[in-house]
Amino acid sequence: MTKTHYKTKQLDQLIDILKEHSGKHMTANDIYQQCKNHGIQIGVTTIYRRLETLIEQGVVAKYVVDHTTSACYEYVGDGHEKVITYHCKCEKCGKLYHVQCKEIDGLRLHMLNHHHFEIDLSRTVFYGLCETCRNR
Repeated sequence: MTKTHYKTKQLDQLIDILKEHSGKHMTANDIYQQCKNHGIQIGVTTIYRRLETLIEQGVVAKYVVDHTTSACYEYVGDGHEKVITYHCKCEKCGKLYHVQCKEIDGLRLHMLNHHHFEIDLSRTVFYGLCETCRNR
């Protein structure tokens, strides 16, 4: 039995919020706050349900970095070209950085082409120290 997903005004509003922040990772609470700022009446539970629908449809990507950070969501469009984003986490302050870098993408392609290993970008995190923590 397949689930039927209905397009609703609320879902359209959620997509608009995600599009507005295209290229950024947002937690469900970030999305909730943005909805609130735009006067959109929607609960956090409903946001999670709608996000799951959008993930299934390939409109939103979900990133889970570790067990101490909330999952992040990013609008990736309706199947057009996806932007590859890498995750870097500072081991000292805990800040999560989202990086788009052709050099790192070269490593991903090297692993695939030469070692026949495909990296799962939604779960890959580089750990180290951010510039602020290194300079302290």
